[in-house]
Amino acid sequence: MSSIDRSQSVGGTRTYEVRTYGCQMNVHDSERLAGLLEDAGYVRAPEGSDGEADVVVFNTCAVRENADNKLYGNLGHLAPKKAARPGMQIAVGGCLAQKDRDTIVKKAPWVDVVFGTHNIGKLPVLLERARVQEEAQVEIAESLEAFPSTLPTRRESAYAAWVSISVGCNNTCTFCIVPALRGKEKDRRPGDILAEIEALVAEGVSEITLLGQNVNAYGSDIGDREAFSKLLRACGKIDGLERVRFTSPHPRDFTDDVIAAMAETPNVMPQLHMPLQSGSDPILKAMRRSYRQERFLGIIEKVRAAIPHAAISTDIIVGFPGETEEDFEQTLHVVREARFAQAFTFQYSKRPGTPAAEMDGQIPKKVVQERYERLVALQEEISWEENKKQVGRTLELMVAEGEGRKDDTTHRLSGRAPDNRLVHFTKPDQEVRPGDVVTVEITYAAPHHLLAEGPVLAVRRTRAGDAWEKRNADKVSKASQPTGVLLGLPKIGVPEPLPVAASGCGCD
Repeated sequence: MSSIDRSQSVGGTRTYEVRTYGCQMNVHDSERLAGLLEDAGYVRAPEGSDGEADVVVFNTCAVRENADNKLYGNLGHLAPKKAARPGMQIAVGGCLAQKDRDTIVKKAPWVDVVFGTHNIGKLPVLLERARVQEEAQVEIAESLEAFPSTLPTRRESAYAAWVSISVGCNNTCTFCIVPALRGKEKDRRPGDILAEIEALVAEGVSEITLLGQNVNAYGSDIGDREAFSKLLRACGKIDGLERVRFTSPHPRDFTDDVIAAMAETPNVMPQLHMPLQSGSDPILKAMRRSYRQERFLGIIEKVRAAIPHAAISTDIIVGFPGETEEDFEQTLHVVREARFAQAFTFQYSKRPGTPAAEMDGQIPKKVVQERYERLVALQEEISWEENKKQVGRTLELMVAEGEGRKDDTTHRLSGRAPDNRLVHFTKPDQEVRPGDVVTVEITYAAPHHLLAEGPVLAVRRTRAGDAWEKRNADKVSKASQPTGVLLGLPKIGVPEPLPVAASGCGCD
């Protein structure tokens, strides 16, 4: 009997699956979609069910040139499954839904629900309305109805959590369509943010990541230019909160008070993701990025002076329309000067609906590819050199789950250093759990990870580890029940390592 058969044979319980594409904002929105569905009585389908759930939700991204092709391909794959299973429903939300609206049900008439970025809270109601009325429901709100953090949320991790502080963006970057789809920036009240963090810490969470399309512009909507630095300092006063991160900032709004708050607040981690996009002033102007090379490098210099061990990462677009070889060389110059620990590099592709897609001077694919390969080679060299500087250092790692793909075969565990570097370490004799903290000495460096091959120097059991253990115990307990409740169990796992998720949106 399949998992879906089981769910329908036990009290008519309906299962769901959420498929997420795009940036970290979408990842967090999917946690809310899952929370809404579970609050409405649905249970999560098992991993690998591949469209066998009763409700399949696509949380889409509109940034990539082929985003719509990917969506319609996946919808086409589900069409025969839905035809064979009366009662199955398909919903499409996120940025592409906000952009394409009625087009989706015209191209894929078997879709039941289309909802936008501003009204994700309506999903359960729209699903029920589609079922009763037996016709597709398309509802796209033009502005935010309620701040999403007021919605039920099914957190993916017991020990690390996203906390959204704002939605939307006031920038007008020519390569990015996100502001048009998520709207102008709307800030949460500081008290609401801190209350959510305190509640998460009370549940065992020890690391939070403050989240926004332009996170350090926080305060522009509430009239306080220093609101973000004040928020960082307030996080430092929350007992039990061990690690604070944020993503993604914008160089335009990255002020000295934020640097001071990072340096002076012990639980704010020495890590910064600062999107560059291009090192060329003419290209930055064409992108409508409101800073220039000198300003960017000045920020890096100030951060390094205040936080010497900070790991700085970035996003770079290669082949933006009009980019000359001289422009590209300026990007390489900034990479050499900034010495990023990591760079997320992208070959420019047209984003439908953006000004850049209509610009003259589109660069041939062959030229873009050649420049891209040169940039990657340079950054790999720098990443390795910067990682080698970590050899011999003693670091505290927060033990992670699922980040070391070879851990089972190498008999190692994996964790994140304060600066977010990934470290694989020798498994100690005593039990350590995700969320616990270990102290290790770094013995080897590769471009994208570090090794601690000697014995673990110390293990500190934490409330976060307790929270992980409790959730895992609940999973085992429910799995032993003969009622099919297993289908609704939370997945254990830390949110995608930052800044990887932060770089996918293109809105930085």
